[in-house]
Amino acid sequence: MQSARAWTPATGEKRVVLVSYHYFASKRKAGFHFLADAYRNLGWEVLFVTAPISWISFLRRDPRFEYPVRRDARSMRDHGGGLRSYVLFTTYHPANLRLNALNQLVTRLYTRWENVRLGPLAEEVRAADLVIFESTPALLLFDRFRKLNPDARYVYRVSDDLRLLEPHPLVLERELEVARRFDLVSASSHAIHRRFTHLANARVDPHGIDTVLFDRPSRSPYTAPVNALFLGFWPIDEHFLATAASRFPEVEFHIVGGRPSTEAPNIIPHGELPFRETVPFTQHASIGLHTVARQPGTETLADTLKVVQFSYCGLRIVAPSFIPSNRPNVVTYEPGDARSVAAAVERALGAGRVPELKRDVPSWEALASALAD
Repeated sequence: MQSARAWTPATGEKRVVLVSYHYFASKRKAGFHFLADAYRNLGWEVLFVTAPISWISFLRRDPRFEYPVRRDARSMRDHGGGLRSYVLFTTYHPANLRLNALNQLVTRLYTRWENVRLGPLAEEVRAADLVIFESTPALLLFDRFRKLNPDARYVYRVSDDLRLLEPHPLVLERELEVARRFDLVSASSHAIHRRFTHLANARVDPHGIDTVLFDRPSRSPYTAPVNALFLGFWPIDEHFLATAASRFPEVEFHIVGGRPSTEAPNIIPHGELPFRETVPFTQHASIGLHTVARQPGTETLADTLKVVQFSYCGLRIVAPSFIPSNRPNVVTYEPGDARSVAAAVERALGAGRVPELKRDVPSWEALASALAD
């Protein structure tokens, strides 16, 4: 990877700017990473922008600072094949300061954040054919971008409910106002779409999957014959984990991503792994766990990227009852109810796989084409 001072696309190639919370070279792979690869596979020139990120993020020990975000700040990084990245690092950003008095105090300052210095990003926006914003506080840059390039297509890709990020109240106030001015509001699930049903430009576009990667044979990372897998960084339901591990000592419970506080001989935490290393865990698991702890907004997590990946591999999924789902492979339990937890795990383990579910999962290229339409 090298710094790119000047860059010219091949004649006729389209340009897309993806504005995401995530750092491009992170071990964690979110939907926008896969969209970046999909657009590149479709022949687009891609710029992956990390925003917002600021000194406030640094003071809060944001995990993105495990990577060289300061080195990459305000300089284009060339990853080859028409894919570049840019970190829009600013002095501050519209962060929730946790106290109402402080949040009110900084509201006027935050309204001016959209006027931050964009540097070379301004020219990239002017040249873009398509600009896709992820559901983050960077949404406040929409009007600025549209002034720079009124002819581009603008998509608000609501991968997750913005409330889960607990942004400053100004961001939530502006979200619905700004969303109506996008060419398309693309919700990743019906649960998220409910917040936008009053908008004529809103629709549901489920997450995609890397079909080549997930169809590729792999060696099982497990040693036990029966394994339950929790993927991701949402806080896990510790009561569920302790109960299930105790009731099913023959099952190994693998946690990839987060670090649970519950300890038991059959609970195996793996920490954060590169995405490609997580794929065999999903392919060879006995069941998937979507057992997140309840917090504001988690009821919209019915169709997260991990749920889609579990479903593509035909896994039964154990999930709490407060996450409504119409997926036939989801088995629910009542949080805090040990008998319900045990019954759900037993039912999921006994039901077996549902391989035909993979037919309903689109590729990332299909989703990228739909967003560009």
